[in-house]
Amino acid sequence: MEKKPCQCLVCGKSYTESSHLCQCTAAGPREKAHRCSKCGKSFAQSSTLAKHKCIHTRKKTYECSECGKSFTFSSSLAQHQLIHTGVKRYHCLQCGKRFTQSSHLAQHQLIHTGVKPYHCLQCGKRFTQSSHLGQHQLIHTGKKPYWCSECGKSFTRSSHLIRHQTVHTREKPHRCSECGKSFTRSSNLIRHQIVHTGEKPHRCSECGKSFAQSSTLAKHKCIHTQKKAHRCSECGKSFTFSSNLAQHQLIHTGVKPYHCLQCGKRFTQSSHLAQHQLIHTGKKPYWCSECGRSFTRSSHLIRHQIVHTKEKPHQCSECGKCFTRSSHLIQHQLIHKREQPHRCSECGKSFTRSSHLIRHRLIHTGEKPHRCSKCGKSFIRSSELVRHYRIHTGEKPHQCSVCGKCFTCSSYLAQHQLIHTREKPHQCSECGKSFVRFCRLIQHQTIHTGKKPH
Repeated sequence: MEKKPCQCLVCGKSYTESSHLCQCTAAGPREKAHRCSKCGKSFAQSSTLAKHKCIHTRKKTYECSECGKSFTFSSSLAQHQLIHTGVKRYHCLQCGKRFTQSSHLAQHQLIHTGVKPYHCLQCGKRFTQSSHLGQHQLIHTGKKPYWCSECGKSFTRSSHLIRHQTVHTREKPHRCSECGKSFTRSSNLIRHQIVHTGEKPHRCSECGKSFAQSSTLAKHKCIHTQKKAHRCSECGKSFTFSSNLAQHQLIHTGVKPYHCLQCGKRFTQSSHLAQHQLIHTGKKPYWCSECGRSFTRSSHLIRHQIVHTKEKPHQCSECGKCFTRSSHLIQHQLIHKREQPHRCSECGKSFTRSSHLIRHRLIHTGEKPHRCSKCGKSFIRSSELVRHYRIHTGEKPHQCSVCGKCFTCSSYLAQHQLIHTREKPHQCSECGKSFVRFCRLIQHQTIHTGKKPH
């Protein structure tokens, strides 16, 4: 077989002589004058159109033995099978990257040469691919040749139409192998999979904060560049985005448009409802690759992973103390400011955190919203319910690193570890005697006060 060493960087076609290559390059992008009457797709050459028409008229007789996909041409099947074999015969001499098709290599090489041979006659913008130029030209013509047979909506790209059609079919073909969650778009699946790896590849150059998604980083950057122009008329709090203001205002109106069909609980955000529903399903799709522990929220997994890395990225500018969570840092900084902005209207007691105030109010109402599904016992705090539930399951997740003894609560483990350290942190102010446990100190102090313990 005759070798064709000269390859065109414009079209990917190979030639035996460089003079032929020059003719092709000099011709530049050609007009696609040959149009298919079946689907409207256009081609530069009549021979390419003739080959294309076989898609509509001929059967796909060439079937892949690996995946069952069928093709009109044997050459197309041979090309496809390279996906399964992993063979990439064409490699770039500049960077070594390999490709299954010579046309893909030719297209890639334009990155190194900087050549953009296809230009728009309307605005002069240049492109590396003729398909990109064709796509761009629809902006000027206003044409949307791909339309949905279900609702009549039109699109400039066939890929956009295919993606749109999943709205009608409700098909979610892209499934996560880790947790089973399905998506309509492959890009959404790729973005979702970062949740399982904990990777945050997108870093803010201003403050160093990292994000899993580029869109979240772009939104975050507005904090540094934009003013908070959207102000709440109720409390004066300002926001960068109008959507954030609208979301915030639900706090004042009390509107909770999203409700759970299982228990009727209502939420201000659909994401909060989706998160809540995991309580009923029992699903914990986010698991730690280090220890295997599972979580209902990706944010909880990311927060948990700091246990393994020992990282404390949030530092107090006042005293230098570091924290694993930004919320802990904010909470700590109130010590320096001595602020307790959240005040109880019943008794006047103030708190540094709104969550502490909400929890405190339950003392006045007597409400115990967290109920055990096993025995019916109710609790003020969800953490108390979680701890109580371990009585039924027998789970003891907190293990002593010295002797291996396990406990249901981290506080019980901390108390136990004092046996090994021989530390007695609770000291009597009267006589100086120290105790391992606080309850023992209280018991001891009755000697000085004369009061009988309850």
